[in-house]
Order: sequence, then C-alpha cells, then structure tokens
Amino acid sequence: MAQDDPFGTTQAQKGAGDSLEPLASQVISVLCERQTNSPSGARQIVVDYLLRAATSRNSFDAVLVMEELRGYRLTIDAIIDLYIPQVAARMGEQWQTSDIDFASVTVGALRLQALLGEASSALAHSSAGAHDAPLALVVVAEGEQHFLGASVVAAQLRRLGCDVSLSIAEPPKQITNRVLYDQPDMVLMSCAQVAGLETVARNVKKIRTSIDPAPVIALGGALRGDFDGIRKKTGVDLVTNSAKDVVGFYTKRHKALGRR
Repeated sequence: MAQDDPFGTTQAQKGAGDSLEPLASQVISVLCERQTNSPSGARQIVVDYLLRAATSRNSFDAVLVMEELRGYRLTIDAIIDLYIPQVAARMGEQWQTSDIDFASVTVGALRLQALLGEASSALAHSSAGAHDAPLALVVVAEGEQHFLGASVVAAQLRRLGCDVSLSIAEPPKQITNRVLYDQPDMVLMSCAQVAGLETVARNVKKIRTSIDPAPVIALGGALRGDFDGIRKKTGVDLVTNSAKDVVGFYTKRHKALGRR
C-alpha cells in the first residue's frame, strides 16, 4: 500500500511503465555487475536509490519500491538488515550537515517504516511462527523518539523464529505489568542517549524484582563507548545491536538451565 506523507503526495500508479519492466530488469542486471560496495557491504547504487525514494517530494509506494529493490537481486534479509538501516543512517548524517531538513528526515523515516512493514509482510508468508517460539518484547522507552531501529530489530527477531511484541513510550510500571502478563523470554530495550540509561536501569530493576526467573534483558541503540560499563550500570545481560546475539544468549541460557 502507498504511504501518505506530509508532502501531500498521492499513491504512485502502476500502468504505463509496465511495458518497460523487462528492459529495466536487464539494465539493472548489468549495473549490478558494475557497482562498488560501500564500507558496510551495501551496493552504493541501491543505497542512493533508496535514499532518493525516501526523501523525494514525489509519491512513495512501499510495494513499488520493494519491487524495485528485488530487481537489484536483493534478499528480504539484506533489505531489512542492511539497506534500511544504512539509508536511515545516511539521512541522519545529511540532517546533521544541514543537507536535508528535519521534516524530510521525518517523512523519510515514515517511508522506511512503511518499506520495513512491506518486507516483514513478505517474510511472514515464508516463515510461520512455531507454536513454542520464544517470545521477545522490544521496548522503546519514554523520551526516545527513534522507533525505526526498534522496528528493524523486531523484524530480525521474527525472522529468527521469535514471536515479537512492541512497547512504545510506555511508563515503567506499564512495562513491568506487560512483562508480568506476557512472560517474555527476552526483553530488548532501545536507548539512543546516555541520559536515557537511568530510565533503562530503573526499568531493568523493576523487571528483575518483579519476575523470577527474569527474562534475558538486552540493550541496544545509538550508544557508543564502554559497553561493559553500560551493561554494569544498567543491569542488562548484554549490550548489542544484533538480534542474533540476543537470541544466541537466550538459547545458551535456556540450555544451561535444562529447559526445552
């Protein structure tokens, strides 16, 4: 579905360009063989295309953009794990250098969120959740305003076989109540600022004193510096931006405790 946005654009229509799709696919195939990679491993031409699509004043249709990305022979995994985060980072860099304004960043983030939803929907058709799948709760605390990263992590967790729920800007008591009610196996908290670590520490303390055994608690986000120090300060089990690391930690603990 198309994503409405503050630019007031309308949904792009399929039609006249359909006859050009075979030719476009051939051109893209040739270009793919010639593209250089960015330091992250992403093909630069794809990053540039998606950045333009996310920040353009033209209409944006997540379905059409997904089709275009698949034309570059990208897997759904690569779109979720590599290209959406890469473009989000590029938008942040351009905002810091005043190349784009905050409104464009906001619209771009909404568009990437829509694209992420489309990619996640495609994953859902290929990976039905198991009845005994581990449950993960992804928490974006009060005061945090960057939800795209948490949504990417949620999509990664689903691909790794987890059932996932999201807690967005809920107060600490409500987060604790949710943990008590849902009994998640993993709680992943997002924090983008050092000032938010105190809130994380309070949430972790409430969870650990309210449920025994406590779930695996992980912290991620735009944090830099001494991860071991952050872990000790907040009381989390690990600090990482990798959903795979969290699931691996949970699996090892699960086996060590002799559970199924």
